[in-house]
Amino acid sequence: MWVFFITIISQLILSICYTTAMKWWVIRRRLHVSWLISILCMAILVGVFLSRYVAPSFFASGIWLAAATAIVVLTLWRRNLFLIAPLVVAGVLVGLWRGSVQSIELLTVKQYYGKTITVTGNVREDVDTDTSGNLVIRLDTIKIKNNMLAGSLWISAKTDTDIKRSDRITLTGKISEGFGGFVGTMYQAHLQSDIRPQPGDIALRVRDWFADSVRQAIPSPQSSLGIGYLVGQKRALPADLAEALQIAGLTHVVVASGYNLTILVRLARRLFEKVSKYLAALSASTMIVGFIAITGLSPSMSRAGLVAGLSLGAWYYGRRFHPLVLLSFAAAITVVINPSYIWGDLGWQLSFAAFAGVMILAPLLQRFFFGQKKPGFIRQILGETISATVATAPVLVSSFGQLSNVAVIANLMVLPLVPLAMLLTFIAGLGTLVIPSLATIIGLPATWLLTYMTGTAQYLSHVPWAVTSITLPSWAVGLCYLGLTSVCIVLWRITKYDLKNANIIE
Repeated sequence: MWVFFITIISQLILSICYTTAMKWWVIRRRLHVSWLISILCMAILVGVFLSRYVAPSFFASGIWLAAATAIVVLTLWRRNLFLIAPLVVAGVLVGLWRGSVQSIELLTVKQYYGKTITVTGNVREDVDTDTSGNLVIRLDTIKIKNNMLAGSLWISAKTDTDIKRSDRITLTGKISEGFGGFVGTMYQAHLQSDIRPQPGDIALRVRDWFADSVRQAIPSPQSSLGIGYLVGQKRALPADLAEALQIAGLTHVVVASGYNLTILVRLARRLFEKVSKYLAALSASTMIVGFIAITGLSPSMSRAGLVAGLSLGAWYYGRRFHPLVLLSFAAAITVVINPSYIWGDLGWQLSFAAFAGVMILAPLLQRFFFGQKKPGFIRQILGETISATVATAPVLVSSFGQLSNVAVIANLMVLPLVPLAMLLTFIAGLGTLVIPSLATIIGLPATWLLTYMTGTAQYLSHVPWAVTSITLPSWAVGLCYLGLTSVCIVLWRITKYDLKNANIIE
């Protein structure tokens, strides 16, 4: 009896010791550094977002940054599982510090709200035209009363002056509270001066010069659409075509975005890969730098360029990024540079949402429905379109109060032909420069294809059921993305698909 009792007690003690040892082994297990970096980046994003709701002066001290840096260094050195909690705290502190510093800088602009002032700054992106014929200008490197201020201004002005990106302009008007990623707005501003630096934005001049040659070969509005595909110049589109593209869910292929850049990078890599891997990487890198220089460093392009560059570097060295690591790292880098992106920049939010849909949801759906079979071109386009539409829908509905019901149909009819349209538009522009007398003939193939695309967008945008009006509050947006995340987790567990195989440049 005693022997039996002692045996039971011994086994119980051994079981407890074994369980404790296993738990200790688990929490001491070393993690891959890429996952630690991903966790750190996500925590930084949370910290920057929360910085809008705390007193900026409290977390703006460099002590918080120094303490967080020490924790990060220790965690990346030891890489144990039990250090994840301190790493999350450190990341949040870094985000709170960066956001608080930015908030303090932006406070200096708020003192001018409601006052008529003179402001000088650089035009950040191509100038828009609103429905009233006013120019819409995004101004950064702001200077008010000889004081340099942080952030960007959204300005509308009535002027006939041909304002270009990178111009240094001076305007007078009443400054008001900003929205999204803008620290302030100025309506009906009066232009005082427009100084174009010399030699100025050379890439912009090359783009406009080539766009003029395209317009000689292809009539409008087809030429505007082709230029939009090729260099992301959305603001040259006629108002009716721009509205049709928006309703049809095709604006993303006209604006300077990751899709246009991905086409060019994939083309450059595949053309030179058989010759030399180094030459393929060099040509693709040149495409990234050149495209960003031509289109401008908007929030969506900063994300697209960074992600494409990191993916290209990983491919060159025979490595692969997990989409979660790549997305979180790119998001954290862009937000640390400009915290206002996460505070309300719609372009930045849509860019990352679409990218997550393409690189996470799309391959999981392909594997779930079609198994190991590699998707063909049409099936891949359809899967990526549906996934990107689903991933961006909550943000779009919350911002605009409407949802395109024809987006999937429009993208399926147009998207597969976009690379060909880009090629034919380029040939038309180049042919015009070489043989001006044959410009119209050289541009005929591009004109036919672009006419089909504009006609498709116009037709689908006028379908009675093209758009549904929906009101979606912020908490509902959060629930939508929580549900979407749950779906991805379930699909991943069912398919066992390795998401590291999803690479945008292959």
